[in-house]
Amino acid sequence: MSVTVKKILLKTKRQVFGDMLGNNPSLFQGEGFEFSELREYIYGDDIRKIDWKTTAKLGKPYIRVYHEEREINVVAAVMMGGSSYFGTVRQKSELIAELVAILGFSAMKNSDLFTHVLFADRLYYFARPSKRHFAIQDALSKMERFEMLGKVSEYRAFVDTLFRRIKRKSLLFLIGDFVGEVNLSLLSKKHDVVVLIVRDRFEETPQELGYLRLLDLETHRGFEGRVGEAEIKAYRKALEAQDAKLYAHLKKNGIRYTKIYTDEEPYLKLTPLFRGR
Repeated sequence: MSVTVKKILLKTKRQVFGDMLGNNPSLFQGEGFEFSELREYIYGDDIRKIDWKTTAKLGKPYIRVYHEEREINVVAAVMMGGSSYFGTVRQKSELIAELVAILGFSAMKNSDLFTHVLFADRLYYFARPSKRHFAIQDALSKMERFEMLGKVSEYRAFVDTLFRRIKRKSLLFLIGDFVGEVNLSLLSKKHDVVVLIVRDRFEETPQELGYLRLLDLETHRGFEGRVGEAEIKAYRKALEAQDAKLYAHLKKNGIRYTKIYTDEEPYLKLTPLFRGR
């Protein structure tokens, strides 16, 4: 086990199980429950469970009652194409590894199953569901050894594989930079999908670089020419249009999502995503 993997494991385990951010409950608290019935609100009930549509119709507060399932299957499905091998503060691949560790330890804390999937141009690794801490270490070690360069991010194959391979309804985290077309409509009908978009700020707000040579980290195709104000403007416009389309698609299908940059603390970005559930 490398020094980098050890550092990520120690840091994330302390965040999830320790008092670093207070005595926090699991990130997935409330995720492993199915809707059972509606009943009138009783003083002391969790106000987050109020059904506002029913409350408005009947003129008095009603809450949604749930019954607990045995356990959740938490799946961290990672897209690690060549574009993951980039970062100005740290590589996106390192941030992705930290997210996987946080999700894994949160699943363990909640006594849930944890599954790790590694994908790029094809499926490279699909772990069996586990409750052992070694499963997190194994996932991070495989990601660290994975050769990202020269591999294209095939999101369509990624989604198709997850749809076919994951039989049981799961809490499915899709982690990647999501630059490209993606359709999660069918997947969101089968699973509770959460999208974690990993980016470096330079990708979205690049500087004028002048005349230079560039190499595509996924296709290994080279580019030689001037990267000035006009080129940057066209690039940013295209990326913003693609992101707007992605966000609209996620909202339409009721998919939760957040964007995490390489200079941000991932645990702090994940917490509000679940507290409002």
